[in-house]
Amino acid sequence: MHSDSVWHSAQVRDLLARHDAGGLIRLGRESLGWRQHDLGAVVGCSASTVSRLESRGSRAELRPIRQAASAVGMPSNVLSAALGLSASPATRVASAGPRPEEDPLRRRTLLATAGAAVPATLLLAMDDALAGPLVPSGEKAPLDGRLATARDLFNAGRHAALLGLLPDLLGDAHDAARSRQELDHARLSSCYALASQVLIKIGRHDRARLTADRATTYAELSGSPLATAAAARELSIVLRHQDQPAAAQRLILQAAAGVESTGLGTAPQRAAYAQMLCTTSYTAARAGDRTQALAMIEEARRAARSLPEQPPRGRLFPLTPAAVDLYAVGVHWALGDAGSALQAGRNLRAAQFATAERRGRMHTDLARAWWQWGKPTETARELLAALRASPGEVRDRPAIQRIVTELSSRHPRTAGVRELAGVAPNP
Repeated sequence: MHSDSVWHSAQVRDLLARHDAGGLIRLGRESLGWRQHDLGAVVGCSASTVSRLESRGSRAELRPIRQAASAVGMPSNVLSAALGLSASPATRVASAGPRPEEDPLRRRTLLATAGAAVPATLLLAMDDALAGPLVPSGEKAPLDGRLATARDLFNAGRHAALLGLLPDLLGDAHDAARSRQELDHARLSSCYALASQVLIKIGRHDRARLTADRATTYAELSGSPLATAAAARELSIVLRHQDQPAAAQRLILQAAAGVESTGLGTAPQRAAYAQMLCTTSYTAARAGDRTQALAMIEEARRAARSLPEQPPRGRLFPLTPAAVDLYAVGVHWALGDAGSALQAGRNLRAAQFATAERRGRMHTDLARAWWQWGKPTETARELLAALRASPGEVRDRPAIQRIVTELSSRHPRTAGVRELAGVAPNP
């Protein structure tokens, strides 16, 4: 067996600088004295497949790259750096300099004029974390507990506080993932998926695309079907916001199939499957595919029947039957049918949702339906209820702020409009 020192050589530095994952696999194989046939026997493929993998490298599919890298003993942080995902590889590679779109002054100018829904300094800190290098914070608290705290901030609608916490959490999760343990990769994927969730929430889809891509890759490295599904869901949502509905739909259907292949023998698996169906339904609705949207939301209802009304704390997919009904509200709204949206939500109550974020989302989804139907009084009532349940759902979401602006302009004397108009996004 070769020494780990091979991964600290000048040749590795050169391959990392060129993001040549295939070359690194070849280096690891040769240091073991293996032929391509030998590596193929370990990972279950032919010598010609290994040859293509070594020549194509980062252009090949991730799963065989991960399997081959693991077989030759490549550290996970080296593989991540070769794939362009990690800013803190074991062997530091000198930067070739910032690309124009990464220029700090340009980013600060854009942020200053963008009317950010959260303080610009927090978004700049996230930008710096994503650009790297990610440095461990030195925090001694267990990562699982810190990730749970971060999720609690999202569920409470405390978006600014969550963005302030994420850079250190990502840095420490990256440091832990040097272990090459699948659980550490799954945890890192969850951190990136959570970052995507909050960035999507506040309308920062460019950054969310980056974090969702990384969540997807680290989920693949973990081998966890549920982590893969969670990351795929976030990426599909970003793609939908970026006007790529066909790609979003393909991705989420693939994720649903992956979860279904587990056999759905556990409650977390069933919750994940129902969640994938809900996301598929909404994606289809936004693309105008009424038949698929309605079929999928009905299938989601059936899949969620056995789920508890209140999910256990910490579940990756905390879906409930009431949450599926809330998705149905959004599906009908996206199809342009406000009456059916309100009918779908007629029995929903705030007490059915365990988190402030979901309670606020219930009210904003109903507000969207009332606004679509041309009912300003009912719209204002639901928005006020959302504001009281979770202020961030009104203050930080650009789509909801647009409704508030239109409501204030068209119906300034409607009860509650003045209070809503006073809730401006954070500077």
